[in-house]
Amino acid sequence: MTLLATPHRFAALGAPIVQPATATPLPAPQLLWHQPGLAEGLGLPAPWCAGATGLALLSGELAWPGYPAVASAYAGHQFGRYSPQLGDGRALLLAELHTPQGRQELQLKGAGITPFARGGDGRAVLRSTLREALACEALHALGVPSTRALAVVASPLQVLRDEQAETTAVLCRVAPSFVRFGHFEFLARQGDARHLQRLADWVATQLFGLPDDAALPAPQRHAAWLREVATRSARLVAQWQTLGFCHGVLNTDNCALLGLTLDYGPFGFVERYRPHHIPNASDTDGRYRLEAQPAVMRWNLERLLAACQGLLGDDANSAADSAAGHTTAVLAAYDSAYAQTVMARWAAKLGLATVQPGDDRLVLRWLKLLQQGRADFTASFRALGEQPPAALRERFGAAAPAFDAWAQDWQARLAAQGEPAAVVRERQRLANPRHVLRTHLAQAVIQAAQAGDAAPLQRLMAVLARPFDDQPGADDLAAPPPAGTPVAELSCSA
Repeated sequence: MTLLATPHRFAALGAPIVQPATATPLPAPQLLWHQPGLAEGLGLPAPWCAGATGLALLSGELAWPGYPAVASAYAGHQFGRYSPQLGDGRALLLAELHTPQGRQELQLKGAGITPFARGGDGRAVLRSTLREALACEALHALGVPSTRALAVVASPLQVLRDEQAETTAVLCRVAPSFVRFGHFEFLARQGDARHLQRLADWVATQLFGLPDDAALPAPQRHAAWLREVATRSARLVAQWQTLGFCHGVLNTDNCALLGLTLDYGPFGFVERYRPHHIPNASDTDGRYRLEAQPAVMRWNLERLLAACQGLLGDDANSAADSAAGHTTAVLAAYDSAYAQTVMARWAAKLGLATVQPGDDRLVLRWLKLLQQGRADFTASFRALGEQPPAALRERFGAAAPAFDAWAQDWQARLAAQGEPAAVVRERQRLANPRHVLRTHLAQAVIQAAQAGDAAPLQRLMAVLARPFDDQPGADDLAAPPPAGTPVAELSCSA
């Protein structure tokens, strides 16, 4: 086949935003897994990934024909502290393809040292590569905006992580854009107003489709795309919260302008419900715990707005059109979008057609019951739409009487809707997955792949692609971990 790529819009921004990068190919590469449906959507027939040319491109051996790869510079607040120089230390943009869904960027992660490697080896280990691929596809199937995983190429090459030797891999991931909050922080802290303006204009026109300055003055144009960033970010976090997903490392350099889940490290789906769930063993202060994610994303948005102050006007403008006025409006958009989205999603999970006064208390009482009963988050929500309350009360132990009182109020609220029971159950089924990427399932797949067996990976990927369906023979992939399963200590090492 002929490989066609569009002119790379992001690469055209040039230094200091992007710099040329060359992949260092993996020795003895092996295609461990690929996503045929995504490949076909990109115009790449499924057999291409496993062919000689596909494998050479996906492993870093070949550059995309006529298409120089680049890596980008960004900064970021990591655990609340500013890091002035981060960037694509082990990732490079391989190509940009024109698809029926719009332009899509292909990025190789783990393909060797880039200009922003900061002393690292530029590699990714098989363990973290598989976790990211699984998470990308699991969240996508759940309807959560995310980068996608096209392919995982493994190699016997070993590197040291946490004083242990691990084999390496390259992930090819896909997104309309990988631009992050940290790109703007980098240029703002450098005092590079010219390139900050250039990047902002590019984002406004290329990512958000806004008119140029002649049709819409710059402060209003930039305020418009920042409001869209705020709205998308709020809706994303609302989806995380209602699915029990905890990102684990919600730094500003891990926040995508397009509101995508980006850079999966020590993430985790909560099992026994705990608002203070922390999947990251390095997060000793609990900064990125489950219940903190909405506030942290808002804090990160404030850092982006601070970097963009020079784009939003000055004190000579009217109060509403000043930088301060635009900042207030953007943060208000975040607050409103989060509040509306999260309650609508909680309501649907309980089978409610609309949000009514008092529903927030009904939700909070249910979550408190889950916490008191040490109940599994995903399984309990699913069971609520499949079993009568009397069959569920034993899940809550000593809190069973409180559950009885809650269930009576919940059923009265459902009855007031006047809907057929089948309609309510279907609403709950579509809001409450049976399958999520549980940590012990990912660990088992990784161990099998490290031993040379990719069959468990293929099976889990197939099940996670249909998270809301009852799948015969997949009950073991829906159940909480067996009693006594040790809690995995996940760190930021990759």
